[in-house]
Amino acid sequence: MANRMALRFAPLLLLAVASPESSFGSSSHSLKHFSTFVLEPSQGQPHFLILGYVDDQVFIHYDSNGQKMHPRVSWMEEMKKANPQLWDEETEKLRGFQDLNRYKLEFLNSAYNQSEGFHTQQWMYGCEVRSDGSKEGFIKYGYDGRNFLTFNKETLTWVAHQPQAQIIKEHWNDLLETNQEWKSYLEKDCIEWLKLHLDLGKETLLRTEPPVVTMSSRTEVEDGMEMYVCRVDGFYPREIYASWRRDGEEWLKDTFHGSVAPNADGTYHYWLSIWIDPKESSRYWCHVEHDSLQEPLDVALKAPKSNMGFYIGYLIVGLVLACVIVGTLIFFKKRQDTFRAAPGSSRLV
Repeated sequence: MANRMALRFAPLLLLAVASPESSFGSSSHSLKHFSTFVLEPSQGQPHFLILGYVDDQVFIHYDSNGQKMHPRVSWMEEMKKANPQLWDEETEKLRGFQDLNRYKLEFLNSAYNQSEGFHTQQWMYGCEVRSDGSKEGFIKYGYDGRNFLTFNKETLTWVAHQPQAQIIKEHWNDLLETNQEWKSYLEKDCIEWLKLHLDLGKETLLRTEPPVVTMSSRTEVEDGMEMYVCRVDGFYPREIYASWRRDGEEWLKDTFHGSVAPNADGTYHYWLSIWIDPKESSRYWCHVEHDSLQEPLDVALKAPKSNMGFYIGYLIVGLVLACVIVGTLIFFKKRQDTFRAAPGSSRLV
């Protein structure tokens, strides 16, 4: 029950203003919370930190140094202005959650006879609605950087991932009412809160930015094969499908994919490469599908133009320049011979 209290502020702030009819759009969306408590952190670092995310965007922040909950996006700033008293009440709840985490971490250190020093406790919990309409909820509890316990909402039990977690697992499995509340949160409350956030932040969270696709080749050559790279940049939302096509069919051989990564402006980028015989480059295409596109993009892979014309032009220019220089030298040589043959003509009058 105490864990649920940590971010209960979300629906209280949002229900008063959000439209009851919200849409997830056609992409996957998630609401996640991350909290960390540290014993004896480095100087200046907070003991406790909690962040709330909608998709990949932080929407709230709290730490033990400032002991205040801060909005990190515009729609939460508006909620704080509209409900300052309620915002302060929820901040107070986070302070209580901070103390609860300290108690739990000190209990673990005592139970396992660990000396004082740097130890960490992490919580990660939330929900996701995928593009196919399926839903998922999760709770993970970590200790000293290792996965310690996870919650199985179907069986209302906790799964231990370390031998030391068995004692806590048995205790938490006996908390049937609390576990039922967690199940309700993951399957219902969290989903509704996600809808509300998406509704209020729809200008940002539900926007679409089309990808820009560019081709390039690398100088790596191996057994006559050359590497080509398809770069996909500037798209939002994060979900994207890209593949190589040969003669219109998906081609997986000798292909490599990067990971979808964020840009500084909130969009994403991605790349995929392929090794092919450059003589067959006209058979290959980079195929891209994204929510922002009415039709998939198919960008042809073209072999880089030959540099032969450049070299020939460079050679001609060089020859012309050499001829000019030689002609100039011959001209001045003849003038010099003329002056020597007529000394009297050397007076400049």
